Amino acid sequence: VYLQVEAEVQRRKQLVHQSVERRAIISKCYKPKHPEVYTLQDSFLAPDFLEIVRYCTSPGAHLQGLLGYLESFSDKRIYRLPVFTEEFCQTFVDELENFEQSDMPKGRPNTMNNYGVLLNELGMDEGFLTPLREQFLRPITALLYPELGGSCLDSHRAFVVKYSLHEDLDLSSHYDNAEVTLNVSLGKDFTEGNLYFGDFYQDPSPVPKYVEVEHVGAQGLLHRGGQIHGALPIGSGERWNLILWMRSSLIRNQLCPMCNSKPQLVEAEGFGDGFTGTLEEDVPKTVDVCALW
Repeated sequence: VYLQVEAEVQRRKQLVHQSVERRAIISKCYKPKHPEVYTLQDSFLAPDFLEIVRYCTSPGAHLQGLLGYLESFSDKRIYRLPVFTEEFCQTFVDELENFEQSDMPKGRPNTMNNYGVLLNELGMDEGFLTPLREQFLRPITALLYPELGGSCLDSHRAFVVKYSLHEDLDLSSHYDNAEVTLNVSLGKDFTEGNLYFGDFYQDPSPVPKYVEVEHVGAQGLLHRGGQIHGALPIGSGERWNLILWMRSSLIRNQLCPMCNSKPQLVEAEGFGDGFTGTLEEDVPKTVDVCALW
């Protein structure tokens, strides 16, 4: 068992470097089918989503007013909201399928999802995902999750997962390495495959109560990253989901959500795992990863 754990530690230490290498190859060699989807435009976003953002950025916006725009599920602070237009979702999935069919190197989202795309390797962070998080989602999360750093989500990890009958069917119970997660159903046609949510990982109950939530095309679910959740098997078809793990270094610098300890940092490329270190003169440094897990 020790040898298996040590091998996994060494594998994870190489992930960042391998990802940088793949991104360089993709940037040089991959020809996008729909280059327009790499830069976020208001036309990609559902009109109702833009209305929610306008409310959240208006003077006097408050939680109860925001909840009037959202669909809530039980008492677990899970919310559904429109995010993209259906037209954008179709175009985006077509671009993802084009990349999947290419001979480019591909990293997979995590140890649980074997099919999907790491969006930073595709070059979508700067022009699409960072503006989405900073300009559109952060005003919403500031009201919904203030104690989780909702107003200062300063980094993210984004990927798309794919479920189909001959590939990944479902996703076991887990919680995310994130303060807040957005999960958007991009399509295509599928049946079943609901998400289920249990307890917050720091507050497990002897007999947890689960709530099932159905996916709705072009709409997203916002939930706390520490909410234990999973995906039931799809019954037919194919489903693509955009997952955006949003992180607040103000929160996670105090306690790593994965090892539940004060993080001991090692330097990493890009956003890393969302921690921030400082130089000796206390000038903000790069975003790092926790060395303990």
